[in-house]
Amino acid sequence: MIALLEKLVNTDSHSYNKQDVDKIGSILQKEFENAGMKVDVHREKEFGNHLSIASPNAKRPGILIIAHMDTVFPDGEAEKRPFEIIGDRAYGPGVNDEKASHVQVLYAMKALKNAGLTCFHNVHIIFNSDEEVGSPSSKSLIKEAAEGKDYSLIVECGRPNEGVITARKGVGRFKMSVTGKSAHAGVEPEIGRSAIEEIAYKVIKLQELNDLENGLTVNVGLISGGISANTVSPDAEAVIDVRVQSKEQATDTVKEIYAIAEEEIVQGTDTKVSGEISRPPMEMTKESQKLLDRVKEIGKEIGLDIHGESTGGASDASFTASVGIPTIDGLGPVGEFSHSETDEYTVVDSLIERTTLLAKTIERLS
Repeated sequence: MIALLEKLVNTDSHSYNKQDVDKIGSILQKEFENAGMKVDVHREKEFGNHLSIASPNAKRPGILIIAHMDTVFPDGEAEKRPFEIIGDRAYGPGVNDEKASHVQVLYAMKALKNAGLTCFHNVHIIFNSDEEVGSPSSKSLIKEAAEGKDYSLIVECGRPNEGVITARKGVGRFKMSVTGKSAHAGVEPEIGRSAIEEIAYKVIKLQELNDLENGLTVNVGLISGGISANTVSPDAEAVIDVRVQSKEQATDTVKEIYAIAEEEIVQGTDTKVSGEISRPPMEMTKESQKLLDRVKEIGKEIGLDIHGESTGGASDASFTASVGIPTIDGLGPVGEFSHSETDEYTVVDSLIERTTLLAKTIERLS
């Protein structure tokens, strides 16, 4: 397991480098085919190819497992700081998010096949290539794979203290663009219409939408505009990150954003909004609670005290949960500090623990 993990971590796979992500896909395709599984390659032009994996004898697999092959790290990062083990932790770019999960899924399937269990045929695996940038090319594949499934098991990294993820916020990205009128700021400022002034008023109103107590965050993370210090700015732009806890909250927040855009404070300016809630919230349901209870029971049998947690981070679990499939996330090996240039790690021993948990969960659910 460690040898394969090292190979994966030492292969760059930034979301926008199709060639590198496809190298990861080729490694995994070979491993799963050697394990007796059928791998269908869904070819993409812009992003890496996606893999759809199942037993050749699968007829109607009831369990969907999803993991992503891309990372946030730029080309050359693997060479700069290659895989290494220090104490009980493995380090390297993407080790936790989520190359350890690829190893986990492979060896869980190997364990089921080697034990001669028919549940080997009850699993459909999707490895996608663009999760870190919102799954634009794989979203439809995931939704198609989810049709008719009984359960969805997402292997994003497990949390320390034996946590799994039972709720995630929905995520939206919006761009608010203001058009004004340029003028010489010293000679005839009165004929100008400042887009920067208009966007400044709107940024304050957008930030006022935050409701941390109820799980709503609205963050204007980028602003730009203008052409020079002595020119009344003819254009300005704000990029907004939105995290919501429920579908209702998402609907209300989008309405608020558009209302702010429509309000003209600096006369003569015009504002347009683009964007959407691209990932719906993963909300805890009665069915997902029942699934969590079963995972907890299985955990106890192998000495793990599993508990559920919520997070503001996004994952593909949102897509399966939003269509009503009982979903548990964070079932991958345990680690922390994803996306960190120095601190990201996976607990080595958790490779065995979480692989056993995944294999037994597949067996029990089948």
